[in-house]
Amino acid sequence: MTPKILLVEDDTSLGFVVSDQLKRDGYHVTLCTDGAEGFKRFNEEAFHLCIFDVMMPKKDGFTLAREVRKINREIPILFLTAKSMTEDKIEGFKAGGDDYLTKPFSVEELQLRVIALLKRVNIHVEEEEEKVVEVGSYKFDSENYTLTRENTVKSLTKKEAHILRILTKFKNQVVSREMILNAVWGQDDYFVGRSLDVFITKLRKYFKEDERISISNIHGVGFKLEIID
Repeated sequence: MTPKILLVEDDTSLGFVVSDQLKRDGYHVTLCTDGAEGFKRFNEEAFHLCIFDVMMPKKDGFTLAREVRKINREIPILFLTAKSMTEDKIEGFKAGGDDYLTKPFSVEELQLRVIALLKRVNIHVEEEEEKVVEVGSYKFDSENYTLTRENTVKSLTKKEAHILRILTKFKNQVVSREMILNAVWGQDDYFVGRSLDVFITKLRKYFKEDERISISNIHGVGFKLEIID
């Protein structure tokens, strides 16, 4: 299996250089140029390692790491930064980082740190997320965006599927609006918030044939997908 790396770096030149080097080293690399896009991509597919720049637009690397840690406590996170102050490194580790690489850095140092972090992944990496999960009497295929019950197949939009994927991953738990909005839209302003409400209403309709399933609105917090066994 080829290790998959999420690289989030707003310096496009450095991002392409690092991405190209990692690809030549045999890794599959997804490159994003801001923290919001990085969090969105993190929620769209499974990765084995994250490499985050610290100073980025929309969402800085420390904030991005904290949000990732709410979803996945095991995935290694390597920070790239121009800062070398001790207090900045401490903040990075508190945010959930595992290692720190100060710019400018050599290719060899990057390679060695990536290898070391991936060795840890081989021991602790979580089971790959199931592509097809049961939701009451329905089967949800998060890869093909379908919801099936008996002989009826409902095709979902990409956003519907991503929202449902998050809700099923945290089944019977409250998921904050902020997490869903950032994961699906890459932002959490008022207008996309209204769009989320529309999508939630649609998902409720899709599950209306099974009264054991409900998507509750926890006022001021978020949503909860509940399934009564």
